[in-house]
Amino acid sequence: MKRLRAVLVFKIVITLLFWSLPLLVLPVRTLRCLGLEVSVSEPPVFLRLLGMAFLSLAVGYWLGLRETYRGEHPAATVTVGIVSNGGSCLILLFYGLRGTWNDWQGPGPVFMWASVVATGLVTAGLIAYGLRPADAEPGSQPAANG
Repeated sequence: MKRLRAVLVFKIVITLLFWSLPLLVLPVRTLRCLGLEVSVSEPPVFLRLLGMAFLSLAVGYWLGLRETYRGEHPAATVTVGIVSNGGSCLILLFYGLRGTWNDWQGPGPVFMWASVVATGLVTAGLIAYGLRPADAEPGSQPAANG
């Protein structure tokens, strides 16, 4: 289950640092200065709600991570993660290939392409290491019954 734990920790960190906390606490003008074309009116209530939704997902990943340390398989966390990250990756890829952020200034385009890669990696990791029980992972020991 070590590999699944690594995927979950990676997802928690990137969700908090790059998606949730910036949307919850940074002023819209700062997001624009960072090169993210944010089209919201003031007050940015929907932007803050999105940040809270990302924070909620991070909590779900943390709860799944806790389950792995108890020897349990976090099936719900894995399923939600595959749907969330896989869907996000496809949406980001679609808009990226359409050139949606080609004319953005600053680090915004790099951030968006990095998000494509990150969501794709998380999806692949969850599929590879999360769809099967831990005792089916190569090199792992079956859980003791008791």
